[in-house]
Amino acid sequence: MTNLEDALGEIDVLADGGTTDSGPTKSALDDKVNEYFAGSVVRKDLVKAVRGNAVVPTYVLEYLLGQYAASDDEATIQAGIESVRKILATHYVNRNEHMLVKSEIRRKGRHRVIDKVTVTLNEKNDVHEAEFENLQVKGVVIDDLTVKRNPKLLVGGVWCICDVEYFHSDDQRVVPWILGSLKPIQVAGVDVDQYYEARKSFTTEEWIDLLMQSIGLNPEQYSDRDKLIALTRLIPFVERNYNLVELGPKGTGKSHTFSEFSPNGILISGGEVTVAKLFVNNSSGRIGLVGYWDCVAFDEFAANQRTDQNLVNVMKNYLANKSFSRGASIYGAEASMAFIGNTTHTVPYMLKNSDLFDELPDAYRDPAWLDRIHHYLPGWEVAPIRSEMFSTGYGFVVDYLAEILRAKRTEDFSDKYKRHFKLDTSISTRDQASIGKTFSGLMKLIHPAGEAAEDEIRALLEFAVEGRKRVKDSILRIDATMRDTPISFRYLDETGNWHDVATLEERQYPHLYWRDCGAAADVDTVSKSAKNTAETTTSAHAPASSIGSPATAATTATDSSPTPLAEGHQDFSAGQKGVSYETLLLPYLRGASRLTITDPYIRMPHQGRNLSDLLSLLASAKEDADEIDVVLVTTEEPKVDFKQRQLLMLKSIKDASDAAGVHLEVRLDDTIHDRRIETDHGWRIDLGKGLDVWQKPSDNPFDFGRNRQEFRLVGSAFTVHYVKTVAQN
Repeated sequence: MTNLEDALGEIDVLADGGTTDSGPTKSALDDKVNEYFAGSVVRKDLVKAVRGNAVVPTYVLEYLLGQYAASDDEATIQAGIESVRKILATHYVNRNEHMLVKSEIRRKGRHRVIDKVTVTLNEKNDVHEAEFENLQVKGVVIDDLTVKRNPKLLVGGVWCICDVEYFHSDDQRVVPWILGSLKPIQVAGVDVDQYYEARKSFTTEEWIDLLMQSIGLNPEQYSDRDKLIALTRLIPFVERNYNLVELGPKGTGKSHTFSEFSPNGILISGGEVTVAKLFVNNSSGRIGLVGYWDCVAFDEFAANQRTDQNLVNVMKNYLANKSFSRGASIYGAEASMAFIGNTTHTVPYMLKNSDLFDELPDAYRDPAWLDRIHHYLPGWEVAPIRSEMFSTGYGFVVDYLAEILRAKRTEDFSDKYKRHFKLDTSISTRDQASIGKTFSGLMKLIHPAGEAAEDEIRALLEFAVEGRKRVKDSILRIDATMRDTPISFRYLDETGNWHDVATLEERQYPHLYWRDCGAAADVDTVSKSAKNTAETTTSAHAPASSIGSPATAATTATDSSPTPLAEGHQDFSAGQKGVSYETLLLPYLRGASRLTITDPYIRMPHQGRNLSDLLSLLASAKEDADEIDVVLVTTEEPKVDFKQRQLLMLKSIKDASDAAGVHLEVRLDDTIHDRRIETDHGWRIDLGKGLDVWQKPSDNPFDFGRNRQEFRLVGSAFTVHYVKTVAQN
């Protein structure tokens, strides 16, 4: 064991270690990814390095990086970056430079461009014509065979690499632009069997982190629940006819996956939706977006107040039956739909005054339409995007992964949980189908071969049930007549035990979640298992002292003595709010003159802030004339450059704490594992996650969570145990 002063004496030696200019340090996962998927992965921070002023989707840039920089050799990467930059500089058409590019084509006679191409049928001349979005050229004749091979050109457009020629004619009716060749930006093919075989070499945790890095997110910044939420956004790409809703605050990256991730999906504004564009054009008979894309996502859906009731009706039929009609003809399609929108109110406000679909246009708050939604993602649990949340590690070239997911759309894993678990029979067929589709999608993503351990299957099943339950409970608020049939969202395991599933907001705000039911309401008229779970969780969240309850943690008007403390435990869920050291720890620390904090992870700035928060709380709670001795036992950061930062941070915290009468002694011990606080007046608090219980703070300097812990989101589920070590008077 080393004390802080001795460790600080080594700072000059540590500083000599320095860092290299060879890019981000590779992790063990990065090495493993390059070993098993050589040529199909790319370092994710390279996209930013090559993007420049090219306004193109990420998959376009990664397609190019996959051709030139899909390696872990730094020299190859740097050469690849330069190649991609030159290609973009030479061939990408910047919209405000379109005249310059046109002049270049005219001068050379032929030039290669990277642009988004859309094709329309000119019925008058009986030819297909291409339009180049940034080049601002249209009426370019394209052969029927190319259109047949790439039908998405007809709906929404496709990013392509094209050879464009120029030939002037005296005939004013002849367009001088000629399409020499066209190649959509997408991989030619993938080896699914090799993908399955390589998956066997990764643990489930490693594979989830690889998928997170593949969509450009740093897994170290996300809890297990956050990762499931992020991956659920991919289900529409791997599951046919999957209907997803995500509503949440601005700036959380809701639309990023649908706009940047895959060439097989399209993101459109909710206000631009029409029956003709989405389903079928009655005048031309042309099938709309659902006939060509794997996923159609509607951005700013909650803000769309101009609603065509006919569109709602057609969509309602499609969401339920995978088909739509035009006159006497009925068409089928496989496109999944994702509805993305911003919320302007907090969850408690929505629960008190309306429901979780409060932001949707009135036409879409039809219970029959909402009942077609398979899963509701709680966007309010997702932290605003910060710079450190983007990945610098290796992930799949997104186009490669997109093709893998497309290949798996034909499979069905919806019944894989049934070997271990059985849903309650009160759950309707539609609810069970919704749960099954979400579960199937997550299984395809995380366990593509369809095999997983029982605990892994349980976690995915519970998440799938929760998302559908969020939909169903909101519908019950909107249409009280649907409460007549009791529903228990629970499942039976192989040992014969039932497990209730509740949403996080239900556990956190039970008094608001079931406000319409009334204290005397028959529990069978609402979701029985949910209400029971909420009540059980509320009581389980507080031991006999109920330290989270102001009514019992403080003194009462009739009794000036504080409520006696008792042994017990509290359980907390990922994404929960309202957790602070003041209610979680302080009641058990009051009166102690010496305490020992054992936490192996006081390394990062936000972890240091947590320690400082606790020490300042102790300083403010003690008598002015008192002093408290605090011993912190933690581990040293193994990386040389980060170790120096950690030691200086701890020294700064010690200086501030000592000045306030809380004398901090730091001991460095690399053998510790447990996380706990022990006091000299008879209490031990076992901390499941140590002091680091919240998600990392946002970049917003005025975020309330920076100064008030109760506004922060819990990072991942944890439990705190309160144990008496000596008899209390």
